[in-house]
Amino acid sequence: MDNKAEVREFLTSRRAKLTPEEVGIPGGGNRRVPGLRRNEVATLAGVSIEYYAKIERGQIAGASETVLHALAQALQLDEAEREHLFDLARAAGPAPARSRRTRGTTASVRSGMELMLDAITGGAAMVRNGRMDVLAANALGRALQAEAFESPGDGNLARYAFLDPRARDFHPNWERAADITVGILRTEAGRDPYDRGLQDLVGELSTRSDEFRVRWGAHNVRQHGAGVKQFHHPIVGALELSYEDMQFVQHPGLTLLIYVPQVGSESEERFRLLASWQATQEVADVPMIDADTARGKD
Repeated sequence: MDNKAEVREFLTSRRAKLTPEEVGIPGGGNRRVPGLRRNEVATLAGVSIEYYAKIERGQIAGASETVLHALAQALQLDEAEREHLFDLARAAGPAPARSRRTRGTTASVRSGMELMLDAITGGAAMVRNGRMDVLAANALGRALQAEAFESPGDGNLARYAFLDPRARDFHPNWERAADITVGILRTEAGRDPYDRGLQDLVGELSTRSDEFRVRWGAHNVRQHGAGVKQFHHPIVGALELSYEDMQFVQHPGLTLLIYVPQVGSESEERFRLLASWQATQEVADVPMIDADTARGKD
């Protein structure tokens, strides 16, 4: 991805979201652009208009942390947006993000991670990368995301969300789920604009989904931490699950996601049913062994 274009479009979109009144400066009339003007952002950040214009054109390499913090303050960036701005600045530097980060791939999921996932029996647990590929999951994780695993996206949650019609039933609030999905991908693009797999995914989704393309153009970012989500599973019905996600210190780019129901809730009972259903599915997938093979022929 073009880092300069990413910087330009991100800063322009954040500037367009603010009004003079929101930042405490006179609005005036005859404004040809929505939101703040470049000179107003420069004034709020305490930098020259020439320097801010240079940064907004994408020439952000070398910008100090002080300047970046000042811009974040001037544009009233939230935590995720602030981190995205710093990611864009780091990616523009002489040591590109791809040389610093070990990208999450299937090979990155070690046997120890799989053992850890299998040890989690009361919740749905999975490991995903920044492209939203689910690389490994425990039994409940496979059951919860059964449709995503069997769809053409092959376990990629973004492809499932935008290209599989069943996702609109699985996510009762599909619009919000779609916003979150694109925000996670946009955040990852800021961290590593050199990720070819992510570039290909964004290109595919932009071509095949108008709803993805519009959201991608909004340049909204998101940090996925903790909360509550609702799902409507095709086997057990409505589920309300608390979730946490955690980053692996030794494996940048990989995230552990765990979904659990509240104790004593209807969702907990449905989770038990889901576990039973998954167990029957896995038993059905085990190949039959005839008696002679089991005993061993003489």
